[in-house]
Amino acid sequence: MGRMSASHRSPSGGAEPTGHRTAELRSIAMHRLVAARLNADVLDRARQRIGGWLAEDGPVDRRWALQWEELLNLSTAELKEKLVEDSEGMRDLRQSTPFAGVLQEDERRRILEEVR
Repeated sequence: MGRMSASHRSPSGGAEPTGHRTAELRSIAMHRLVAARLNADVLDRARQRIGGWLAEDGPVDRRWALQWEELLNLSTAELKEKLVEDSEGMRDLRQSTPFAGVLQEDERRRILEEVR
């Protein structure tokens, strides 16, 4: 099934997500799995990745890296909540996640198939 316009209605009468919203929902689903796996090793790798981002000419804008750095200083419970928060700020921030590599490829594919 291809992308649907924002005006497309589901059989139940509600609007189905647009392509952009589907991507956001997929990101939340992926980060829900990341949140379930948060441990010292996962956090350590994320901190290392952010350190690389903050290095001169890092691949991610400094403001995003600093926001992630701040989030990683939260308690684990607070971080888990933020990872799946459906706010504009977190939707933007998840586009540059320091948690790449936490999920297996088959898990990513399953989310891409299930969240439409």
